[in-house]
Amino acid sequence: MGASDAADQELTDAVRAGYAFEGAVLELGGLLLGADRLAGVPVRIPLAMLTRHGLIAGATGTGKTRTLQLLVEQLSAQGVPVFAADIKGDLSGLAQPGEPSEKLTARAATLGQQWTATGFPVEFYAIGGVGSGLPLRVTMSAFGPTLLSKVLGLNETQESSLGLVFHYADRAGLPLLDLADLRAVVAHLLSDDGKAELKELGGLSSATAGVILRELIGLEDQGGDVFFGEPELDTADLLQVAPDGRGLVSLVELPQLQDRPAIFSTFLMWLLADLFHELPEVGDVDKPKLVFFFDEAHLLFADASKAFLDQVAQTVRLIRSKGVGVFFVTQGPTDVPEAVLAQLGSRVQHQLRAHTPNDAKALKATVATYPTSGYADLGAVLTGLGIGEAIVTVMDERGAPTPVAWTRLRAPESRMDPCDPDLVAATVAASPRAGKYQATLDRESAREILAGRLENGAAKQADEAPPRDPATEHVPVPKAPRKSSSKSSSKSSSKQDDTVVEQVVKSAAFKDFMRTAAREIARGVFKTGRR
Repeated sequence: MGASDAADQELTDAVRAGYAFEGAVLELGGLLLGADRLAGVPVRIPLAMLTRHGLIAGATGTGKTRTLQLLVEQLSAQGVPVFAADIKGDLSGLAQPGEPSEKLTARAATLGQQWTATGFPVEFYAIGGVGSGLPLRVTMSAFGPTLLSKVLGLNETQESSLGLVFHYADRAGLPLLDLADLRAVVAHLLSDDGKAELKELGGLSSATAGVILRELIGLEDQGGDVFFGEPELDTADLLQVAPDGRGLVSLVELPQLQDRPAIFSTFLMWLLADLFHELPEVGDVDKPKLVFFFDEAHLLFADASKAFLDQVAQTVRLIRSKGVGVFFVTQGPTDVPEAVLAQLGSRVQHQLRAHTPNDAKALKATVATYPTSGYADLGAVLTGLGIGEAIVTVMDERGAPTPVAWTRLRAPESRMDPCDPDLVAATVAASPRAGKYQATLDRESAREILAGRLENGAAKQADEAPPRDPATEHVPVPKAPRKSSSKSSSKSSSKQDDTVVEQVVKSAAFKDFMRTAAREIARGVFKTGRR
């Protein structure tokens, strides 16, 4: 036996022992000793350890979505509900059985996979109803100032000021349900009536409030208002099991991600934070209550404030005790902050590219994050991985990292293309949650309350006005000038006309009309009219 054969045997034995688990597992694939040399050793993830979270990374087109699909299928089959964002629509194919082919059958056979075309129970959602799924919304007050600041791109000072606005609205009994409510509150604080209250808040300048208002208007112009409102998503609906015992797969459609990436990423973060607050403590469990796949994770962390990053890290660290596992899906491990990356127990790393100095630096950083491996040059293996191959290391049942394994991944059994649109429409229409989320609720909130105050103020002014004098309200009608009038009579007529206009303007009836008109104009400017 040569040195190379001895090294291969040593690696094979280490992987076989490292991935031999007693409990339920998710089958990832088989160990590769070379580009076309399978060792016949399975590579797996213990189901119970998915609450230690994970990372799926790799360059575009290397198979991250198929890996995500493979994990979702097996989780559903074992009765675990799944939540995932469907960025390109490819995951919608989970609802339909896959299409067999000779190439697919041959690949499955090399891994000992008994491939069977299978569809899975799927619930389709769409953020704000922008898409074909059930509308998925959140109230502004539940979303909160920290996440909203990330969406608006505010700096830390402005974020703190936005927090004061939320505090004021809560103290003043002004429910913030949608974007228009928050706009109305900020506009009120900038108005003459709200200046005193703005001053009382302290630390909130009119200039900063103006910046916040402009950003809110910009967000609304981009269509961001559709994401906020009622009915708000009940996160318990994500923890459902189908009648046949399989976990329900909740997919969120994101057809316009490129237009509003910050909204998408922070909305998913809100879902995760809401799950943390709503779910009871369960400690270590045999299988997760839910597994949450956070696709395009780099969008979440880009240009984020320290407060936001701290909130993400804390949520990921603590949500394990609620029985929830979180997988971040992105192009490279360096996209994820160290405080979060350190908490991800399972790693599935697809091919990395090193075509630029920055790529080479990222590759070196990625290699450094792995435990000691049996590969002489792990960097070379990472850049040489084929499509559907990955470097894998997971947390074993004792909580220790498994040996690094070059893995050929199994093929998903559902459709690897977008689902038939007719099936999506039929699934949405037949959903038991359709009646709960399809219709928009419209209850009284900050906008209506502030509009009522404006109306009451105008009515009070009218009541406090001096009583009307019929004599002063009488408007005399001037006599028509004669045709043969001279220049002096023309001047006299003009003077009489001026007197008529002056009397009309000064009349109580005219003043009442102008107050009503001004009130309606103000309601239009501040968007405080009834919905």
